[in-house]
Order: sequence, then structure tokens, then C-alpha cells
Amino acid sequence: MTAGPHPHGPDELCEAGSALYARALRENRVARADAEPLPCLAALGLLHPDADDPRWLLPAPPAVALPRLLEGIQQRIAARRLSETRLATAFEPLMELARRSVPSSAPCAITVLRELPEIQEAVSRALSGPGSGAGPGQEMLSIQPGGVQPPVILDQFLSEVRGVLARGGRLRTLYQHATRHSLPVFAYHETLDGDTEVRTLAEVPERLFVLDRTVAFIPADKDHTAALEIRHPVLIEYFVTAFERLWRLAVPLDPRSAPLPAGSGVTPRQRDIARLLVEGCTDADIAERLGMNIRTARIHIAKLAATLGSGSRAQLGYLIGRSGILGQDR
Repeated sequence: MTAGPHPHGPDELCEAGSALYARALRENRVARADAEPLPCLAALGLLHPDADDPRWLLPAPPAVALPRLLEGIQQRIAARRLSETRLATAFEPLMELARRSVPSSAPCAITVLRELPEIQEAVSRALSGPGSGAGPGQEMLSIQPGGVQPPVILDQFLSEVRGVLARGGRLRTLYQHATRHSLPVFAYHETLDGDTEVRTLAEVPERLFVLDRTVAFIPADKDHTAALEIRHPVLIEYFVTAFERLWRLAVPLDPRSAPLPAGSGVTPRQRDIARLLVEGCTDADIAERLGMNIRTARIHIAKLAATLGSGSRAQLGYLIGRSGILGQDR
């Protein structure tokens, strides 16, 4: 009775087949009946019929069989690679056809804006284009670090911003606490008629502008000479969620001239500075993170040291930790 194919690949030698082949090498032959359950031996050319007696099979020398098998594998690999090349060549014009069929007007998820004129054109197009604040619920979200100057992006497009507000849009802006002492920022927002609101935090992330929750602009380098225009829905949702969480933590600028409440003789601004001092920040780091110049930062540090009775920078850090001012709520 002839057995069916052995359950392994065509280029594999099973354990039973290896044992029978080894026996054939030792005895110089093997009965055909013994090899019938192991068709892999004949398929691999390891056994062949005895020309003098068909009841027996003779083993092929291993030094001859192995190179022949390896050559067959290499030939099959070469054939597969040729098939891959032909398939890729056949699909190349189809891929180009698919690329050309995409509408040229389809917006890119992320666009790099490399020069200031290109940035200005993209922001202006977003502000004045279809859907830019044309109905209730649509809005402009803006984060402006630094805090002592009007919004960098929006100040360049004052007429477009006014148009969005006039069409029922809403503007919400996050500044740093230094804004509370900035007359230029107050003057800028006084020129805006409509639904506008300003809040402040000690620290805010990098500059961000989101319009209608469909397009966002963020800096692409430290010099702000390049920007990214982002229209990917997932990224937009991420930016909006981050803004909303910061917004809930921020302090409304209302009335605008009112300072933040103070406690224990240490102002909130000094508490912000104390926190950064404990983190090991330099005067320059503190000024950058809190949106003030380095001279103002040093004045606040000196006042904090005087309030806590510190005579040195090292002692000031110790006294800050001991005073418990970092645990006070705003």
C-alpha cells in the first residue's frame, strides 16, 4: 500500500526519512517497501531505483545530493525574485495613476510653512476662507507665551480676526501671568468687538492657534521662522483637549488690571519663581518660562529672598522648602 505525502515541506527531510537514508548509506541499499511511507526521500533525490533489481532503492551520495538540493532552492528563490520584480513593474504605472487621481485640492494633514510670507498667507487663508467662524460654536483658540506683547499670529491679521468675531465666532486666548502688567496686550484686546475671553497661567506651552477645530498652526523651529499647518483630525483633537485643560486651570483676566491674590506675604508670581528655583532653574530659565525679562525675574527673586530672610541662593532654596509656600493654592 502506498502512503500519502509526508506532512512536511518539499525541501525538508523528516526524522524518519533521515533515519532510513542513513540506513541505506550503511547497507548500500534499502527495500522499496520500506521507503514507500517516506516519499520525501525520492522527491529529494536521496534514493533512486536499483537498475538491476526494482525491489531495492540505492542511496545517492550525500556530497552529490546536498549541492543539487541547494541549487534547486536557489533557483526557486531567483524565480520568486523575478516574479516580485515583474509585479512591481506592472504596478508602477497603476500607482502613478492613483496618485494623479487624488484631487489637487485635498488638504494635506501636515504642511511645512518655511518662510514668514508663506506662514502669513496660510493663516490669512484659514481666517478668511469658508467656515472660518461663520456660525455659533466655531472659535479661535490661541496660546501666547511671553505675555508682554499682543498675540504674534493674530496681531498680523487684525482685520480677519474682527471679521470672524463679527460673524459670531469666539476668541479665547491663554497668556502667562505677566500679561496682567502689559498695557499693549490690554490695548490689543480693547480693539476687538465680540465674544473674546482672556485667561492667564504661570507657564504655558509653545505658541498655538486653532481655528474652528479644523486647522492648527504651531512653530516648527525655535526662531519661529517656520511653522506647521496641521489639519489631521486626531492631532487637532489633541491640541483642543490640551487647550481646554489648561483653560480650566487658568485665571480669568477680569477685571484686567486686578492682580492675583497674595498670601503669607509672598505673591503668586513669587511662588511661581520659588517653584522654579527649587527645580534648579537659572535666572534666565525663570525669565523665559514665566514670560518676563531677566531683570524683572531678578527683582522678584530679590524680593522673595528678602521676604523669607535669605542671605544666599542656597539658603533661599532651603527656606522655600521650609516655608510651605509651594503648597499654597492660588
